[in-house]
Amino acid sequence: MARRALILIEGHPRTGLLFVQAAQRIGLHPITLSGDPAQYDYLAAEGIEAIRVDTNNLDALIRECSRLRATYDIAGITSPNEPVYATVGKLCLHFNLPGPNPTSIEQCCDKFAQRQLLAQAGIPVPAYRLAANATDLESSAAEIGLPVILKPAVGSGGSSGVRLCRNIDELAEHTNYLLGGKHMWRSSPRILVEEFAQGPLYVAHIMGNEVIGIEAVDFYAPPQFFYRGGIFPALLSDDEHERIVNVSLSCLRALGLGWGPTNVELRWTKVGPVVIEVNPLLGGAPEPQMVQLAHGIDLITEHIKLVIGDEWDLRRRQSQTAAARILVADRDGTFDLIGGDTRAAAVPGIAEVKLYVEPKTQIVRKGDSRDRIGHVIAVSPSPARTEAILQRGVDSISWSITPFPTARE
Repeated sequence: MARRALILIEGHPRTGLLFVQAAQRIGLHPITLSGDPAQYDYLAAEGIEAIRVDTNNLDALIRECSRLRATYDIAGITSPNEPVYATVGKLCLHFNLPGPNPTSIEQCCDKFAQRQLLAQAGIPVPAYRLAANATDLESSAAEIGLPVILKPAVGSGGSSGVRLCRNIDELAEHTNYLLGGKHMWRSSPRILVEEFAQGPLYVAHIMGNEVIGIEAVDFYAPPQFFYRGGIFPALLSDDEHERIVNVSLSCLRALGLGWGPTNVELRWTKVGPVVIEVNPLLGGAPEPQMVQLAHGIDLITEHIKLVIGDEWDLRRRQSQTAAARILVADRDGTFDLIGGDTRAAAVPGIAEVKLYVEPKTQIVRKGDSRDRIGHVIAVSPSPARTEAILQRGVDSISWSITPFPTARE
């Protein structure tokens, strides 16, 4: 009998290994197809089968999967990587395998199209405009009123290119960044100009049509926006929880989602929950680990079960509070050392410590998720205790960075 294989289209530096390990635990042989397998260190380290193929070329992927079917029973196809998720849906359709609707994924990943569909369904979203040049940006910002957020209308996660513009000077500066050749565009520049909705930020983690739980999220300080950490589950009143759940499920209906994982990002404003973004895939690390620590639900394993046509199990097995903190470099330069991870891991209640960089790594900060150098996760029965444990763990880690030499006058 042919060995059952799970095809992973691309990997991921932080969650890719979790997908591989989950597949192996349920008896699958993981195979990663990637344009550059060497970028994922865990593949070689764990001896994972990897094949070089252009993952932007659907025909090339179909040919490679067809070739693999001569040797393996392909049980399912998925990805931990957002930019190729619509392609995953197309491959699943071609091979008659369970998978996401590629049309829904594509329109969801176009933030302007997503905004239109949500607004048409009566779901509260920030005021928004679409701009393609500096004149459009300036007039759109004037119509909405400063401060505004500028973000690429199409693009993967990590908050790349997203910035709060509080005045005309910041608007001009970020416009120049986006349109002046510094931001990498995959297609013609299209920029979403958006009202700055203010209030606490939450993420509803959903599998299928079931809200698994709601996370309270913290960002590093504006003007950039990227994930600093979160606490799961969030401390909400019954009414707040119900309203966030109802709005989140309305998003699924409006966007044609409801298969597999989704996370809905909202802010609780003076008028209640306002949807910031809907992402039709699993949250990145450390969010799946937090859900598993808090509720005992392994979202990655349950997702893979769905992908291969098995029945998933989303029952809560425990009730704890998990919290995470992302570590970021505090300056540009070369890491001399980074350590304390063993000391941090020894703190009672610390569940995971991961460092992403090693000494001699050069850091040039981008103001988004590429600045991450590690994360720490804590868990306990109490939110206050969990946050105290997390801070002890974070305080145990230290690093030093030598600034780059400056040119002499």
